[in-house]
Amino acid sequence: MESQERERQESIFQAEMSEHLAGFRREEEEKLADILGARGLEMKEIPADGHCMYRAIQDQLVFSVSVEMLRCRTASYMQKHVDEFLPFFSNPETGDPLSYDDFMIYCDNIVRTAAWGGQLELRALSHVLKTPIEVIQANSPTLVIGEEYDKKPIILVYLHYAYSLGEHYNSVRPLEAGAAGGALPRLQ
Repeated sequence: MESQERERQESIFQAEMSEHLAGFRREEEEKLADILGARGLEMKEIPADGHCMYRAIQDQLVFSVSVEMLRCRTASYMQKHVDEFLPFFSNPETGDPLSYDDFMIYCDNIVRTAAWGGQLELRALSHVLKTPIEVIQANSPTLVIGEEYDKKPIILVYLHYAYSLGEHYNSVRPLEAGAAGGALPRLQ
């Protein structure tokens, strides 16, 4: 009887959490739609497969490149510039700084797994591509990585509440001609 009550309470808790998450997701998507709409852009869905950041960047590039190549170039750049990246890594369990060897394993995982990418990987990719990367968020200022480059930025959307697993990156595209009241130039 006690275990059934615990299961019932857990089920109620999960349903409430799911409702909260759905509300946060809706609010975030509405805010992002307003921000993007003001810029003549709309969100382009990218699959949620662990490669979303790399796929969103791939979608924005004017040349053809695989997600695997983007991951390899990211890891290689980070490994060649250890001093620039290692200070930002710590052991999630202890909070201790990551060792050089653990950092190299982290970089190998960028290539060999569907490990999620974040701000440090975006920094590496900005250098690799010699292009600024702009990250639009609903509840934070837009983040621009690689401001030192003069090219047109790659624009990504970062969602905190996209999925129950957590964060997600999408790409952007110009609003459809009818939605914006006229044709817009294509992203490069």
